[in-house]
Amino acid sequence: MTLEIERKYLVKPELLELPNEGKKLVQGYVWSDPDKSLRIRIAGEKAMITIKTGTNPLSRSEFEYQIPMKDANELLALCESKIDKTRYLIKFEDLLWEVDIFEGKNKGLIVAEVELSSEDQEISLPNWIDKEVTKDSKYLNVELIKHPFSKW
Repeated sequence: MTLEIERKYLVKPELLELPNEGKKLVQGYVWSDPDKSLRIRIAGEKAMITIKTGTNPLSRSEFEYQIPMKDANELLALCESKIDKTRYLIKFEDLLWEVDIFEGKNKGLIVAEVELSSEDQEISLPNWIDKEVTKDSKYLNVELIKHPFSKW
C-alpha cells in the first residue's frame, strides 16, 4: 500500500505545450463506493488493477498491481462505461506533472495532476495551470464515469 498525495488542476490549453508522445489510457471501475473503488486500467502494453480507499481527495490509500492484459480486458468488459484519455508527462522544476486530455464523453476536459511527498508541500505552478480542483469531487475519474463532462 502506498499513500497517494496529489493535487489536481484545470489547464489553460492555449498555454500548454505538450510533449510529442502521450500514452493512451482506458479505464473503468468494477465497483465504487464513496470511500473505496476498484479500477482497471490499460495504459499502452501495461494493465493494472487498483484499489483506492479513503474520502480525502488530497490523500488516499492506493493498492496497485500489474495484471495480465487478458484479465484486464475481461474486467473492463464488466464495466458499464469507461474513460478514454491520453496522458502526457511534463517535468516542471522538480516535479512530474501528468496531464490528461480526455476523449469520448469527457472530451474537452484537460486535467493536470502532480504527486507530492506531503499534503502541505509547497509547489510552483506552471503558467498553463488554471485553477485547483483537488477538493471538487466531480473531477475524480470515478465521478466522470457517472457524470461525464459533456453533460455539465
